[in-house]
Amino acid sequence: MSQYNLNRIFKPRHVAVVGASEKAGTIGNALMRNLVDGGFSGTVLPVNPKYQTMHGQACFESVSVLETGVDLAVIATPIHSVVDIVGECVEKKVGGAVIISAGGKEVGEQGREIEEKIRHIANDGGLRIVGPNCMGIIRPSVNLNASFASEMPVAGNLAFVSQSGAICTAILDLALKERLGFSHFVSIGSMLDVDFGDMINYLGNDPSAKSILLYIENLTNFRKFMSAARSVSRIKPIIVLKSGRSPAGARAAASHTGAMAGEDAVYDAAFKRAGIVRVDTIEELFDCAELMAKPPRPRGPRLAILTNGGGPGVMATDTLARYGQEPAPLDPETFKAFDALLPDFWSRSNPIDILGDASAERFGRALAICFNSKNLDGVLVILAPQALTDPLSVAETLAAAVQERRFPVFACWMGGKRIATAVDVLNAAGIPTYDTPERAVRAFLYMVEYTRSLEMLLEVPPKMTGHMVFDQEKARKLIAGAPSQEFLPETDSKEILAAYGLPVIRTEIAETEAQASRIGREMGYPLVMKVHSPDITHKTDAGGIRLDLRGDTDVAGAYRQIVSSARQYKPDARIEGVTLQPYFSNPDYEILLGAKRDPNFGPVILFGMGGIYTEVLKDRALGLPPMNRLLARRLMQETKAYSLLQGYRNRPAADMERLEEMIIRLSELLIDLPEIAELDMNPVLIKDGNPVAVDARILVSPFAVPSSLHLVIGPYPEEDESHMVNVDGRRIFIRPVKPEDAPLFTALFKTLSPTTIYYRFFGALKELNPEMLARFTQIDYDREIALVAIDEDSESDCMLGVARIIGDPDGKTGEFAVLVGDTWQGKGIGGNLLEKCLSIAEKQGFESVHGIVLNENRNMLALGKKLGFDTKREPDSGDNELVIHFGKSKRFDRPGSDHRLD
Repeated sequence: MSQYNLNRIFKPRHVAVVGASEKAGTIGNALMRNLVDGGFSGTVLPVNPKYQTMHGQACFESVSVLETGVDLAVIATPIHSVVDIVGECVEKKVGGAVIISAGGKEVGEQGREIEEKIRHIANDGGLRIVGPNCMGIIRPSVNLNASFASEMPVAGNLAFVSQSGAICTAILDLALKERLGFSHFVSIGSMLDVDFGDMINYLGNDPSAKSILLYIENLTNFRKFMSAARSVSRIKPIIVLKSGRSPAGARAAASHTGAMAGEDAVYDAAFKRAGIVRVDTIEELFDCAELMAKPPRPRGPRLAILTNGGGPGVMATDTLARYGQEPAPLDPETFKAFDALLPDFWSRSNPIDILGDASAERFGRALAICFNSKNLDGVLVILAPQALTDPLSVAETLAAAVQERRFPVFACWMGGKRIATAVDVLNAAGIPTYDTPERAVRAFLYMVEYTRSLEMLLEVPPKMTGHMVFDQEKARKLIAGAPSQEFLPETDSKEILAAYGLPVIRTEIAETEAQASRIGREMGYPLVMKVHSPDITHKTDAGGIRLDLRGDTDVAGAYRQIVSSARQYKPDARIEGVTLQPYFSNPDYEILLGAKRDPNFGPVILFGMGGIYTEVLKDRALGLPPMNRLLARRLMQETKAYSLLQGYRNRPAADMERLEEMIIRLSELLIDLPEIAELDMNPVLIKDGNPVAVDARILVSPFAVPSSLHLVIGPYPEEDESHMVNVDGRRIFIRPVKPEDAPLFTALFKTLSPTTIYYRFFGALKELNPEMLARFTQIDYDREIALVAIDEDSESDCMLGVARIIGDPDGKTGEFAVLVGDTWQGKGIGGNLLEKCLSIAEKQGFESVHGIVLNENRNMLALGKKLGFDTKREPDSGDNELVIHFGKSKRFDRPGSDHRLD
């Protein structure tokens, strides 16, 4: 869609409901009642006679369905009539539409054709659409209930977006019971237009939404979703329940939504890469909704369990252990305080059992001790209704105590009727409540997972110690000559891997027994012999491998045995001889490194335990290109094999940096060659720390999408690299920002004068904190253009300046910023950087770029004028807005990449 702005849908002034026919009148009137109750102007509009019902009967007559000036049209008519209604929405310049109507692609081809007609009309007219087949939208803070839900939840900071109307109603019911507050409540339906990526982008920019909760059955624009989620998860937690984990579940999701679900393990990998926390069940989604809606969130996993019963405390501890955690140990000061408060026979550890006769006062004083501890990140208060404990009094004490809390306090009031009133008190005080210790602990740990994900997103990846070189031309030639839908010969596969610097063992092909003997003598013994056949994938199953061959007799016998076994295993297989390679005896480790092209997420990298146990142990982890050292290390850390690779008994540790490099080189191969459908290096043997791939296979299939567009995460744009020579004759390398550049940014910042810092950051700033460094260096190349100038004549990397254009999610507008070290100002570096950023923005389809410049910053104002920016003085401030609009002619298309800017 051409418009990104969804404000007229979620912040409308005038709303029209279209659907007061005999068939749809009930829904239409219910929708209008909800809107009128919220104070919105608007009317229930009968459907025009030209829109027929499914039975061919004319609807109520009306002169016109819509008037000019409507911000939001809510459509609840038979789906076939929606095509013309959407056309009238476009004609009357309606801001957006929510289509309640069902019967689209989820019912089959006819419905799909209707949706395509709607999409075409709306797209041409710039009309944004939520739905169809949805329940509607709710924004409690502005009293907007454009849905057929009968009740409005309270206003809050939690945004909820669901593909399922049934899940929406369940969450709404929970919200009313637990007093959960929502900023947005959206039933997104079939996502004809507005999808999860759009909603994440929109909610990420709305300050009223502090947390985002999603129920997903399938995604549409996967790259937009990943871009939005990677950006927004840095500032707001995103929790997802993705249905369809099992193959049967995936089929059910496809029949419900009319779209195919991808492999679930790939979704897991994608969510992790985006910083999203994934929950497994509806129960956990509810629990996280409550904990997210009632801040604060935990800073870490150190949990105190405060209980008046030993059993529930043990249950909470067991749940922590199940997830690899344990209760936080009590520091000496905290232990001493509890020892003074509690009877001698208290638990003297965490869980803190304050005993069955605990009064409300004891609960309150115990909670105060926890608050005073510096070694805790959260407190779970468990109450079992016992004769000497009044649940209501304890709840009231807890509600009063949490007003000044530093970290999350949540409650588990166990029981039924007797505790109901007490739970109401806790909910009214904004304290998350759970009916079992297990649910409470799981919810807490999910929020801890988000905290850890955020920390990982801010982590700076280490640089490679050497420069990586790739022979792209050689690899492309081998791929171009490969038969489609067939595995390449092992020797060709290894040549492609070697072209990208991946360590592979020497392999020779022998077509005859005599040739095998000759090659064996040349290579030297011991050797490994394998069947060479494009039709046999698993050589071991076919008896097609012989190890530790130590002479001509061994080679000749092995050749005959392998060919005979292979023909017995698969009589119609093409046996093209054998391959020979050196034999590695007693390797320290065997791993698998491979890749597969997912139909939704593109190439996916696989790392895990290798050899003959790969499919039995299923110890694997998945990751998405592009990769760096940090991402490669995390990929390996997700497997059990990683612990072994650190060194085991008398076996030396693997060279972890070389393994990281292998993963990065594989990532670059997959980025450059979209035709690779499947790739296996199994096993990769590790001996004395050094890895080498001894078996490899590559499956090639046609792929129409050009390189980089087949990925869901934009790769490093190497094409934006260039060179310049400044006025002093110094050679300068201009390239896009990399995640590894954080130390260079820190070094550049230390050279800046207070005036330069003030001009760039509009205030005093002493240092760049980790959050800022991550923001400046971890670039989403799909939505941000960021270039740095590196001194090529310096002995070590030295950053001279940086310029960036931060694009809005619609890709049409962006905001620029430029920073050059004081020593290098006035030498053409800032102008060159910004000019190149503008050139890239223009090529990417930006319509305009703007920026705010202080009135005192005369150099920047002069540069803006030179580059063609229009300058507008901001009223009542010392700021100037610089704006440049790109026309049809290419203003910044300069030939060549190496030039001088004076």
